[in-house]
Amino acid sequence: MAHGLRTLPRVRLDRLPRMADFAIWATACETAFWSTGTFARCYETNRRASIEDVVDADPVAACVREIMAERNSWTGTAAELLQVGAGRSSEGRANTITGWPRSPRELAGRLRRAQTFLRAVGIDIAFAREGRAGNRVIRIRVMHKTVSTVSNIRHNGCQWGSEQSPQGPTGAVPRRPLAS
Repeated sequence: MAHGLRTLPRVRLDRLPRMADFAIWATACETAFWSTGTFARCYETNRRASIEDVVDADPVAACVREIMAERNSWTGTAAELLQVGAGRSSEGRANTITGWPRSPRELAGRLRRAQTFLRAVGIDIAFAREGRAGNRVIRIRVMHKTVSTVSNIRHNGCQWGSEQSPQGPTGAVPRRPLAS
């Protein structure tokens, strides 16, 4: 506590994350036990793992990530995307995928909710109206090619005490590939 109070006035972060007050306080205290930058690395690793978990748990987001691992862009309607996703199931029927939307409207809503998390893993989704009839179109593009079908988080050097934790800061064991 005394170390944190002593170093707090000198703490400057390049970028303030959510819970900025906590991040500043943890950064001020970290050098009492760990090397400089350990908290920021571990915080970012944990944040990234949480985003990956959200994408993995959502069938729509996981399907979009799987589709975009094979290409750089996709454009079409929600109905077309519904068919593409249904075609990836074992029997080609949407109801074989647990949690898969039953209608294009439901799919578009689920995409809107997953949009922020997908952007964090490098996939941008834009909704627009095109043509004279104002058809609703979904444009999906890869912003940077780090999109994979399986979470690829590495727990990069988060040190706890004098040992390197093989499982990272959260104790998370690396994931196995998802079954197709």
